[in-house]
Amino acid sequence: MHEKNLSLRQQLYTSIYMTVFSPCGKYLAAGNNYGYCAIFSLPGSLSSEATENSWKPIFTFKVSEDDPVYSMTSTNRELICGCSGYIKAWLWSNIIKKTNKVAWSLIIPTKSFSVSEINSIVTDESSGHRQLFAGCGDNLIYNFDLETSLLKSTLFGHKDYIHSVTLCNTRHELVSASEDGSVRIWDPRSKSEAIHIIEPYKYEMCARPEFGKWLGCVTMDTGDDWLVCGGGPRLSLWHMRSLTATVTFDTPNSCQKNALIHEDTVLSAGSEPYVFHWSLNGELKDKIPCSSTSVYKVDVNTNSKSNKVLCVAGNSSKIDICTNFRYKAFSLTFPASC
Repeated sequence: MHEKNLSLRQQLYTSIYMTVFSPCGKYLAAGNNYGYCAIFSLPGSLSSEATENSWKPIFTFKVSEDDPVYSMTSTNRELICGCSGYIKAWLWSNIIKKTNKVAWSLIIPTKSFSVSEINSIVTDESSGHRQLFAGCGDNLIYNFDLETSLLKSTLFGHKDYIHSVTLCNTRHELVSASEDGSVRIWDPRSKSEAIHIIEPYKYEMCARPEFGKWLGCVTMDTGDDWLVCGGGPRLSLWHMRSLTATVTFDTPNSCQKNALIHEDTVLSAGSEPYVFHWSLNGELKDKIPCSSTSVYKVDVNTNSKSNKVLCVAGNSSKIDICTNFRYKAFSLTFPASC
């Protein structure tokens, strides 16, 4: 009875910080605050014959004994998870066979015995060799060579906790957002300091002093012409060539913690139980209710046409799935950790 009550209590207090789609687009991986990763089958959950059992994981495994899964990303062959102080990877080919053998791991350098949360990770294979960037709670970004597992460089300049890192698609640049109120643009090939800095809280059109200057998200469009960032300041669209804000997206009662640009729409969510759909000129196109009262991750499966869905995760054991992006079709369920 005690174990059952503990299990139910854990499920009640489950938060899902990150989700990622497999390279084939048939699976969704989600990491929670109890250190577990759950794998869901999209074809099974989207089937016309799907039941509630179809919305449960096909495989669950422990990533960390003590820490939440703060960040996740995927390569063509690996699922990569970031916790506190270390990063682990699993081959998708093994995960599909329901084998949780770790393929490789990386350790973040420690300072004064403190261990940094790894809040955002991205990988880059465009330069001919595989590398990983990890944005951490110690204000630093670590660049690892995945072929050798060696730390190549450390990017410094942020003065507070880094929430988000993303890659430019057409240039060898990295973009990061931090609690210090800045978006920094880096060229990791040549410099360890940022080449450009954007500070939205200093602009009247973006500033919201009542919410603070912190930034929780940053994302780019596929052509790298536009950047979206938000947090305490209003979610805003920036032109990359001029580094000027052109549009703000008005969410007067919430701070946006996650955003992405999908086709001609900006999708965002944060401290309200909604996913917002915006046009690029700032017009609110839709406001979709969701299960989480605070949303940490919004993502679109672009890896499979037949399984193209919008997923929404946050401070709930439910991961909402939207098949036409305009309403919740059903919710996947992250089971209790025990």
